[in-house]
Formats: sequence, structure tokens, C-alpha cells
Amino acid sequence: MIRPQHVASALLAFGASACAVGPDFRPPSEPVPAQFSAAAGAALSSADSAVAWWQDFNDPELDRLEQRTRDGNLDLQAMLLRIVESRTQVQVARAQGLPSLSAAASYNREQLGFAGVLKANGSALGGATLSPGLVSALTKPVNLYEAGFDASWELDLFGRVARNVEAADAQSAQTVESRSDLLVSLQAEVAQTYLQLRAAQGLEEITRGLISREREVLDLTRNRQANGLAQQQDVESALAQLSGLESQLPPYTQNIAASRHALAILMGRTPEALDAELSAPAPLPALPAKISVGIPSALARRRPDIRQAEAALHAATAQVGVSMAALYPDITLKGTFGFRNISSRYLFDWASKFYTVGPNISLPLFNGGALVGNVKIARAEAAAAALNYRKTVLSALGEVEDGLVSLDQDAARVTALRSAVDADQHAFDITTHAYEVGLSTYINVLETGIQENQARQQLAEASLTAATDLVKLYKALGGGWQGP
Repeated sequence: MIRPQHVASALLAFGASACAVGPDFRPPSEPVPAQFSAAAGAALSSADSAVAWWQDFNDPELDRLEQRTRDGNLDLQAMLLRIVESRTQVQVARAQGLPSLSAAASYNREQLGFAGVLKANGSALGGATLSPGLVSALTKPVNLYEAGFDASWELDLFGRVARNVEAADAQSAQTVESRSDLLVSLQAEVAQTYLQLRAAQGLEEITRGLISREREVLDLTRNRQANGLAQQQDVESALAQLSGLESQLPPYTQNIAASRHALAILMGRTPEALDAELSAPAPLPALPAKISVGIPSALARRRPDIRQAEAALHAATAQVGVSMAALYPDITLKGTFGFRNISSRYLFDWASKFYTVGPNISLPLFNGGALVGNVKIARAEAAAAALNYRKTVLSALGEVEDGLVSLDQDAARVTALRSAVDADQHAFDITTHAYEVGLSTYINVLETGIQENQARQQLAEASLTAATDLVKLYKALGGGWQGP
């Protein structure tokens, strides 16, 4: 005789030995070059890029802003809540593979309808008559008390639950990498905004110097015109030059205020919170002497968007197994145990017990091809996720290569402009000396000084471009998200 416990033991043993259907995920491996083609410059190193790359600028104020943004940014805090949500989804998915137990209790007053049954089957009593007391006892309403437990356990024989848990785990990892990618973008945005602030402050100072010298030129030109040594056209030209320079100041002032406000908002504070702290001008941070770019093969492990694309591929692969498991039978062990009586006094008497136990089997026979269609859809989504992963890797390599080329060209432009500034400085010194010995006019000195300041202005703008491109390169390399 086969006992129920033997059947249950056999099902448990089979469930323990069963394996999940569907493809097992294997991390993709896209072919990458041995090194970046544009990384042959003397200022570049194949060593792995720094985690806190902004420290390469050697600016304590920038370091503080980066840390405060990491601690206070509202988008990061919202993303942490999404991570909590995704990890809770993993717990929900795991719970599907565990036994469930519920308790219930009820009270009902029932009219069982025995009077009609006795009347309809009177002939079956063989002419015998029932006593009125017995009839009354059988036909009057009764109180029915019931309390018990229900238990069920779906045997994950074909891995539907296991694949669901795998997919939920991958989606949780995807959310974590999404937060890391957001952090990388925020760190780059903070650095770029801070550099724009310092560059705008420097350009504002240079422009004020140009305005001061241009006013001197205008005053001298007016004096020369009053003495018959210059024409009114010269005065108008000097005035137009001065007005053009003065028109450059408002945009710089606007950029300074907007940069301060943007930095404060990135830290989760009110726009004016950093006005006092960042009001004093400071020089644009110098670029580091050596820039570590690492090697292409390390990019996939370092860039969060690539890791996020890999997690998405993992989740899509697991969903293929989920859809395939729906083609196979579902076996669930169910059981009920409780007490039932018409009197609450004897409800928990052992004689009032009742129970049911046994397996339920559900096998899909016909569904119009819906389940097979779901498998095809899951496979197509997994293939699309694989293509997206490859595209993400190629885009990352392209961003790094573009950043290296931009940085190289920026360095060449900055070098040329520094030579121009040195030449203009030398010309200004010569003109000044000539004026001191009476061989040149003061207007020539002022015009030479204006030309020098204009060259310094171009150098400051080029230096900002180079620093911003370096930040873009660091962002493309994907560092900065590591840590708690």
C-alpha cells in the first residue's frame, strides 16, 4: 500500500534533483583592442584610472563639493529608494518557492435543509416514522464553528521560481548600476560646473582689466582729438571698442551666478546656499601632469552603464527560462487541518478535527500558442539585450577615443596660445620701454596691453575647454562610483 507520506517524500526528492529549464547566463565578452589608439601621448598612462579622479585637479574646494554632492543629492537619494525596492522584489520572488501557511476561523449559522430531504425520501424509510423531536433536531438551524490551517507548496520542478529569482537578482543589480551611472554623471557635472565657475571668474577679471585700459585709450584719444591730433572717427572707434568689452561682463556675471546656483542644487540645497562660499574668485585648477586611462579590457568592469547593460542581458536570459517553464506541469502540495463543530464548547475537541492532504497537478494542454509565443518573445528580448550590450561597449570605447583626441588637440591649442601670450607680453614690455625713453606713445602701450589681455582671454577659454574635456574623459572612463 502506497502511503501519502511516501508520495510526498518522492515528490520532494524529485524536486530537489530537478534543474531549471532555459539557457544559463554567461557573461558576454566583446572583443576590445589591447590599448586605446589615441593613448600614445606623453601625458597619458596605461595605469588604471583613479577612483576619485577629481582629486587630480588638486583643488580642495572641488573635493569638498564632490563629497557634499554625493551625500546630499536628491536624485541619488531617490535612486537608493529604488534599490531598496528592487531588493525587496528579490525577496518577493524567493518567497514564491517557499511553503505558504495561513490560518482561518469562521462562524456561520446554517439551515441545512434536512426537512426537505426527509420529506423527499420518506419512502426510503420503509414506512417507519421519525419522532417529532428527531425531526426537529435535524431540521432546525445550527451554529457551525470552524478553525484551521491551510498550507501549500509549489514544487519548482522545472525552475520557474528559480529563474524568476535569478531575473529579480539581475534587475536589482541593474538598479544598483543605474545608481552608480547616475553618480558618475553627477560627479562629472559638479566638476564641469565648478570649472566653468572659476573660468568665468577669471574671464571677468581679465575683461575688467581690458575695460580699464580701453577707457584710458578713450580718454587719451579724446584729448588728442581736442588738441587736433586725432579725428572724431578715432574717438568713436575707441568708444565702440569700450562698449563691446563692457557688453561681455553681464554674461560672465550671469554664468558665475548660474554656476553657484547649479552646484547648490546638485548638493540638495537652496540656490543661494553657496553664494558666500564661492563668491571670491579663484584660479582655474591646473590639469594633472599625468593622466591614467587604463586599458580597454578594464572598461567593461569599470563603467556602470556597461555593467547595467550586462545585468539587463542577465535578466532577459533568465526570463527565457521563466517562459519555458510555463510549458511544463505545475505540481503543488496542499494540505488543510482544522476543527469543526456545531458547538463552540467542543470546537477544539480532538474528535472535531478534519484534514485534507495531497498533490495538485496542472498541465497546459491547449492555449492557442500563447505559451510558445511567450518563449519566442523572451528569446527576442534576450537577443535585443545582447545587441544593446555590444552597442554600449562600442559607444564607451568611442567616447574614450574621442576624449583622448580632444584632450590632445586641446593641449596643442593651449600650448600655441601660451606662446602667443608670451609674445604679446614681450611686445608689451618693448613698447613700454620705448614709451619710457620717448620713442613711442602711450596709446601704443595701451593697445599692446589690450592685445596681450585678449590673448590671455583666449588662453583662459582654451584652458577651460581642456579641463572640461578632461572631465568628459574621466566620465567616459567610468571611475568615481566605487565606495559606500
